[in-house]
Amino acid sequence: MYADLLFTGGPVLTPEGRTATAVAVTGDRITAVGHEEVHDLAGPRTEVVDLAGRLLLPGFQDAHVHPVPAGLELTQCDLTGTRTADETLAAVRAYADAHPEREWITGGGWSMEAFEGGTPTKELLDSVVPDRPVYLPNRDHHGAWVNSRALALAGITRDTPDPADGRIERDPSGEPSGTLQEGAMQLVGRLTPPATQADRVAALLHAQRHLHALGITAWQDALVGDFLGMDNPAQAYLAAARDGSLTARVVGALWWDRERGSEQIPELAELREALSHGRFRATSVKLMLDGVAETGTAALVDPYLDKCGCATANRGTSFIDPEQLPKYVTELDALGFQCHFHALGDRAVRDALDAIEAARAANGPSDTRPHLAHLQVIQPADVPRFARLGAIANIQPLWAAHEPQMDELTIPFLGPERAAWQYPFGALLRSGARLAAGSDWPVSSPDPLHGVHVAVNRVTPDADDAQVFLPGERIGLTEALTAYTAGSAHVNHLDDTGEVRAGALADLVVLDRDPFAGPAEEIARTRVARTYVGGAQVYAAQEI
Repeated sequence: MYADLLFTGGPVLTPEGRTATAVAVTGDRITAVGHEEVHDLAGPRTEVVDLAGRLLLPGFQDAHVHPVPAGLELTQCDLTGTRTADETLAAVRAYADAHPEREWITGGGWSMEAFEGGTPTKELLDSVVPDRPVYLPNRDHHGAWVNSRALALAGITRDTPDPADGRIERDPSGEPSGTLQEGAMQLVGRLTPPATQADRVAALLHAQRHLHALGITAWQDALVGDFLGMDNPAQAYLAAARDGSLTARVVGALWWDRERGSEQIPELAELREALSHGRFRATSVKLMLDGVAETGTAALVDPYLDKCGCATANRGTSFIDPEQLPKYVTELDALGFQCHFHALGDRAVRDALDAIEAARAANGPSDTRPHLAHLQVIQPADVPRFARLGAIANIQPLWAAHEPQMDELTIPFLGPERAAWQYPFGALLRSGARLAAGSDWPVSSPDPLHGVHVAVNRVTPDADDAQVFLPGERIGLTEALTAYTAGSAHVNHLDDTGEVRAGALADLVVLDRDPFAGPAEEIARTRVARTYVGGAQVYAAQEI
């Protein structure tokens, strides 16, 4: 039988390395991998793609991403490209002036390092939008900036107590200053106009086009549910899966309500059945254990430091009771759910590993493939536990570099010892842990090649002669690409993807060059030329 599609004339990244130069695809599967002998499968109707020396590799998979909020944010007040306070305020003013019909100004993506202490004030927003409420989550979506009008509508005053899972930033007199952290975001977020179902579907498809253009063929949506006013993407996925417009393969991580306990597990099981259709499966559960280091909400074993380097009373926040967590994880594991942990601080990482260990002891070996996302600080003693427990390290490589948010808002408050434990990709690999990779978009860029660049170089793609961040934790190009392909495919239980081999699904990416052939410092210049899902082309940058 002749192939439908034949790639030839360039290196192919297989599980054994760049060991092939030709790949044949018939239907939605790879039918042959090799060299000139594969050319015999070309028939009169075979589409032949000349790689011209460019690399063919498995489709990228993002193991932790939020496409629907990202797509919505792109159509609102998008601040992701701003870097200074003046740039940010100018962008807010321009958006508000261009949309006088909007009752609320919403969007987000501002950088904490643009503002002193990472906490901009309501007065700054009032200076550009005094007459309408404004609600703008920051880049990591663990805090929101609001103006005086929004605070007034929410009834937030100096007498409003902090919620148990959040903090209202206050000025020296005790008045709310304009930044809301974690659970406090919902005090205003719940008042913002909700997106419609049509809005959410449009945002999903817009995000999907963008992700396909970056070579991403599958992903795990890290939050399917209702949380802090974010739009629940569940019905958008279901609609797109049913009408065939969902061309990616997607796993949904159902949101674990932090205010409830085991009584929600039957509901999660019902949602798993109700929402799984076609290329969308809601088979994971997202357990957010802590916050982020920049706001002092990542859960640490030892306290944060203050500006003088002295220990404070703050050890961060545990959003789920660590004493109950092993029970919850054991029950979820017994039902075949994958647990997807948000674990940034070393205490959160340890709590997640303890819970997985308890589930293994109670249930025995399983194929649920629990994974811990973010992993900013890991105590060295906990690194070997990943391999021993079969816990997957879900890394967001773009964060492992010197930048203002790291150098000004994180390292001084961790201290030198803990700062050296950050994002230990190399140590995890050396210990035998399996790495998967993701972006957390819209928190940071979803471009896998930028993530690979940082994983290999430990400097940002746009850095010139920057200091390497913990050089001993760099990993090789093959290992970084494997994390974004086979590693994330393993997390997603997509075992017939993530590798270029006969019999696998033809989820493939053609790059515009072979990054192995150039210096590591130029990895981020690589672009995607074509993306295929199941042998069908879903993106083409140019004819090759």
